[in-house]
Amino acid sequence: MDRRRFIGGTLSGGVWIGAGAAMPAQTRMRENAQQTDVVIEREQTGQPHKGKTLAAIQPHCDDLPLFAGGTILKLIREGYTGILIRTSNDEMAGRGATMGEVVFNNERDNFEVGRRLGLKKVFDLHYRNHEFDAVAAAELRHRLIFIFRLMKVDTVFCYDPWGHYEENPDHYVTARCVEAACWMAGGQWDLPEHFEAGLRPHAVKEKYYFARGPQLVNRVVDISSVFDRKVEANLANVTQGPAGENGAALRKRLVEQNLKLPILGDDDATANRQYIEHIVLHEDAELGRRHGLTYAEPFHYIGPKPSMLDDYIKQHAVPL
Repeated sequence: MDRRRFIGGTLSGGVWIGAGAAMPAQTRMRENAQQTDVVIEREQTGQPHKGKTLAAIQPHCDDLPLFAGGTILKLIREGYTGILIRTSNDEMAGRGATMGEVVFNNERDNFEVGRRLGLKKVFDLHYRNHEFDAVAAAELRHRLIFIFRLMKVDTVFCYDPWGHYEENPDHYVTARCVEAACWMAGGQWDLPEHFEAGLRPHAVKEKYYFARGPQLVNRVVDISSVFDRKVEANLANVTQGPAGENGAALRKRLVEQNLKLPILGDDDATANRQYIEHIVLHEDAELGRRHGLTYAEPFHYIGPKPSMLDDYIKQHAVPL
């Protein structure tokens, strides 16, 4: 699948050990990200988010572990309850003798990703992989609104609806529907039949958006204490993504060329883990270094908007 160009190029055309060889595609693109004032979100003690719910939303089972797995793990540890929403059936990516087998294998991996990220419930929407530009946006939006109201979602993780140069329709259609559903879920006239079933309006107030290409980055999250668990979450994707024998295959190919990468060790399990940690997630270390952290993830963050009316009243109201 084209989303991991670096991995595919490494394993299909011989090994090129050069300046750009150990840099995943998302790293090269993110170097061009637009920068603004950046807030560093650090680990908090205790469970300050207890009682809040986050929805981790991905079109494909390897998206969240790569781009946001560390921050999700951090917030779950700080008290959030989390759910996982996968919008596609992942039929076009991964290993299997038939398309049906690919769908089943990715579904299995997706449930394991949710478990390793600490997400309590999985919603699979099963839209056709790579066909999202043919999906009725209103239908997808309505399904998301229902879930947001049902689960009382406070915070979402998803692809950035304003991310530039995104080529995959699954990514940008999902992102735009999520953005619209977040505020529409709070409306009293949007899908009022939900209220007959006992649901209430519930807008999503906080968003962590990630992107493969350039985006406005205004928040960097310290994931140093959960990075090992992020690696574990990525190891769950054995059908597609970075855990599908890529480290082991790279080690074998190097041996055939009378070369060796010491970090890959001497067995397949070590090679796969080290490949994810040192090559696939190399950008987490680079971003952390630039901000004085060990490992970090970047986001376009949108938080709750302060009430201008409350501020105005506080400044200008006088006693009767």
